[in-house]
Amino acid sequence: MLLSELPSSEYNPFYRTYIMALGNVDLLEELKMGRTAFLSLFDEITDKKLSFAYAEGKWTLAESIVHMIDTERIFQYRALCFARKDKTPLPGFDQDDYVPNSNAHLRTKQSLIEEYAAVRAATITLFSSFDDEAMNQIGVASDSKMSVRALGFIISGHQAHHLKIIQERYLV
Repeated sequence: MLLSELPSSEYNPFYRTYIMALGNVDLLEELKMGRTAFLSLFDEITDKKLSFAYAEGKWTLAESIVHMIDTERIFQYRALCFARKDKTPLPGFDQDDYVPNSNAHLRTKQSLIEEYAAVRAATITLFSSFDDEAMNQIGVASDSKMSVRALGFIISGHQAHHLKIIQERYLV
């Protein structure tokens, strides 16, 4: 499925910045290419660099990476629920509660690589399993309607957004 096939009515306008950062990509190809891009980024990261924050009050690099992983997991779950036609409205989540409780400061580069690779592999497998009917299912999360396919593009766009920040502010 191409991004150009996704109507803006299938996601909250809050996510537009993430989605529009992608260009007209194929969802599964973008998930796979995003995995490659993210894992190659680790070539530039040392364990010491993980504790770096580019400004007072900003997340460390490790916290940013764990945030990306946590967010992908949450959006995977939402996609699974919606694809299975679960009509239970799902809650939002507060990243500012998750990050300080993530123990990111205890993580090694290798542990982050392993966790990210496992989570992204699960995302690719999950979205590969969805047929057109599942991809078009709509559910409610954070008091907003969104489709399964929109969630896939949001996952990719959220990562692209944070990769840009990492490259511009953490790896300079």
